[in-house]
Amino acid sequence: AGLTATIAIGSARTSRRQGTNLPATSEAIDAAIAEQVTGRFATGVLADLDLRTGRLAWVNRGHHPPLVIRGGRQVATLTSVPDPPMGLGLDLSTGLLHYQLEPADRLLFYTDGIIEAQSPDGEPFGLERFIDFIIRREADGMSAPETLRRLIQAILAHQRGRLQDDATVLTAEWRTQRQQPLILERSRPTAPHEATQ
Repeated sequence: AGLTATIAIGSARTSRRQGTNLPATSEAIDAAIAEQVTGRFATGVLADLDLRTGRLAWVNRGHHPPLVIRGGRQVATLTSVPDPPMGLGLDLSTGLLHYQLEPADRLLFYTDGIIEAQSPDGEPFGLERFIDFIIRREADGMSAPETLRRLIQAILAHQRGRLQDDATVLTAEWRTQRQQPLILERSRPTAPHEATQ
């Protein structure tokens, strides 16, 4: 699995440097995996967020759909018919998808190791518990990094300390240029030059 991930990431980086669009990047990853390993595949969401407009573009290659959190509640699951995983040599059917974010929306990307984590008696952590965990911490005013740190601790505790699968979660919050300095100052003390980075 590590070799497959390395091939996928290397191919994605090469495509990004060449300015390749997301569907073509996913096809390049598909071809690279198929050429270098037999019987392996990778799922993933390849996404691009226009920081100026908040327009999200993505390709879903056999992965769980991203979630959108707004104002302390889940407002969207970015569902689609996922294209096949990369490495199988199957054609794209859905291709590029779009969603318009609003200022302060949070995107959640996650692997199956988050929602399929099982307790010793077989109870899954589940999508509902995952969403509820994130929303409750946001309502408490907790920062995104601390929320994710606590989420991973909760998933490990649910599995009694034994990680069964890759458990990765990524959150991204879209802020307008007007919001950014205000939010940066609230989140932590910053030197003047840091607020403009």
